[in-house]
Amino acid sequence: MSEGITAARYEERIGRAREALASAGHAALLIGVGPELEWLIGYPARGHERLTLLVIPASGRPALILPRLEVGAAMAAPGPAAGLVELIPWQETEDPIARVTARLGPAGGRLLVSDALKAAFLLRLQAALPAAGWLLATGVLSPLRQVKDAEELALLRAAAGAADRTVEGLLRGRLVGRTEADVAREVRDRLIAEGHDTAEFWIVAGGPASASPHHDASERVIRAGEPLLLDIGGRRLGYCSDITRTAWVSGAEDVGPDDAFRRIHAIVQEAQAAGRAAVRPGVSFASLDRAARDVIEAAGHGPDFFHRLGHGIGLEVHEDPYVVEGNEALLVPGNTFSVEPGVYLEGRYGVRIEDQVRCTESGGESLNQAERGLVVVRGI
Repeated sequence: MSEGITAARYEERIGRAREALASAGHAALLIGVGPELEWLIGYPARGHERLTLLVIPASGRPALILPRLEVGAAMAAPGPAAGLVELIPWQETEDPIARVTARLGPAGGRLLVSDALKAAFLLRLQAALPAAGWLLATGVLSPLRQVKDAEELALLRAAAGAADRTVEGLLRGRLVGRTEADVAREVRDRLIAEGHDTAEFWIVAGGPASASPHHDASERVIRAGEPLLLDIGGRRLGYCSDITRTAWVSGAEDVGPDDAFRRIHAIVQEAQAAGRAAVRPGVSFASLDRAARDVIEAAGHGPDFFHRLGHGIGLEVHEDPYVVEGNEALLVPGNTFSVEPGVYLEGRYGVRIEDQVRCTESGGESLNQAERGLVVVRGI
């Protein structure tokens, strides 16, 4: 299989979206710049003050209304290049909202708008179509996007492997005496070198900072005899990576982890394994969160695990489905999401271990394969 999403797959996605529209009695999808647009036609459009809007009616040909100066970029995307949508360009002196209303007609019906559509555009559309009803497109598109197809899984697996190699390469190199920010720059460079198009985030947290789940890499110097938490990811051919590992940096004098840190790491590793082992079709996302949380609570650290177990991943690093208490939706094959429990002891240190996991017909598959056990590196 060649890398990337094929035009045939985009055609299938548009067809499934239209079927869902028609069955629910909605009139059209109105999709602005964002992941929904990219998922439907493969166009990673620029977001700015000029309106770009994909109009997919329940019946009739889809149309992409866009600024004239963006036509060339749009035609390089698989959906437009294959003729799956009609391009309707507008000039700088024209009103793009009029192009939309001309396509939809005056009645409008029930229209579903993408989450990321700018309020400035939505308010103008609502004023131009006062008889229409307005709902979020998430209700139609999210169930479709949550089930990854074979092409998406191949891209997610490749992105995860590149992130694995990035973490492994970092831990083989010098860490002691460098600032978190300097290591973060290396994260970005390594992700790109491993084939990512962009690096999106780079949590590098040494010592007490590892107890802050969303720590910003700082000018603090990494020292011997402390943990180092790495939570990194980016986008490769549109699809995201996200991995977390917590290692111990021993330095030249081999200052190893104390028993308390070893215990915390072992608890989190057991919880992460329990969350992954619970993955199978027909169980709820809430039950995955509970499987991991039970381990941590039994060890006396329930209050120190204060975030959800995970999030979906695809064109967005955080997307549906969310692995959290209260989400009683049932797993189906193709769901792909993170399993990332953590224990955070403020002022001391924290541990988090994260894999991206897909639900298969019989269980779960971890897309990340980097060592999950406690890795002790000298870092010199």
